[in-house]
Amino acid sequence: MNRQPADAEINTCEQFLTRVIEKLGTHPCDFQKTFREITTSGRDNRRRAAGVLLPLLFRESSPGSSTAGGSFLFQLIKRSPTVPQPGDLSFPGGMLHPVLDRILRPLLTHGPFPILRGNARKYAVSQNADSFGLISLFLTSALRESWEEIRLPPSRVFFLGPLPTYNLTLFRRTIFPVAGFVGNPGLLHPNREVEKIVEIPLSSFYQKERFGCYQIDAGDPNGKKPLQYPCLIHHGPDGGKEVLWGATFNIIVQFLGIVLNYRLPEWKNGPVIMRSLKPDYLTGRRSS
Repeated sequence: MNRQPADAEINTCEQFLTRVIEKLGTHPCDFQKTFREITTSGRDNRRRAAGVLLPLLFRESSPGSSTAGGSFLFQLIKRSPTVPQPGDLSFPGGMLHPVLDRILRPLLTHGPFPILRGNARKYAVSQNADSFGLISLFLTSALRESWEEIRLPPSRVFFLGPLPTYNLTLFRRTIFPVAGFVGNPGLLHPNREVEKIVEIPLSSFYQKERFGCYQIDAGDPNGKKPLQYPCLIHHGPDGGKEVLWGATFNIIVQFLGIVLNYRLPEWKNGPVIMRSLKPDYLTGRRSS
């Protein structure tokens, strides 16, 4: 059973970020191994590589709040009907553009406002040169896509470390996640690919009542049982309900496992969320 971390562990900004940088920096990085597997596979079986940003925010507690110091949140995007996986929550990010991202990389890693700095950079550099190059390349890709999708300024992001790569199930795509602390995102402007921005408190993952069973009916003509996945049910300040599941859910759970020794609680006995995948789930609704 997960123990709720002490306030000092997750409610003190600098202390928690120091812990994140150390834990991610000393965790084995598989970017080089995974990228080599992608580039050496046959063209017909090759997966596409994507860089995504796991954005952490910190909100100071308001006067009279029961939360000492403040609280961390994951800043996610809800995908619009015009893109694949509409309605899902995901990280900002997208496909690697090898030429463009290599051109932009020096500006982000060595420019006037380097995102890769401090102890997080030291840990990344301590990897071999190829691993460091891939970490900085996918960080560049994730920041470029974050700017395109929600106008998140790269200069507002402080790199924390890489996370284990993740293979998607429904797409031939491998995610190379990087965690970053967003000090002050400012006013964000989602593009047409993003319906809205959703912020989920880190503490939600320690509230068992928020977990449920996400049941997917893919319309199998052979009558197979619906697929079941763990999910987190989030109720926003506007009263709306969002469901976090799939790759984004799993990567956050991995992040918490590395940083806080987190384990996913029992979820199959929680509320069941039913969903039928529409034909445009894998393609998005084409705008006329």
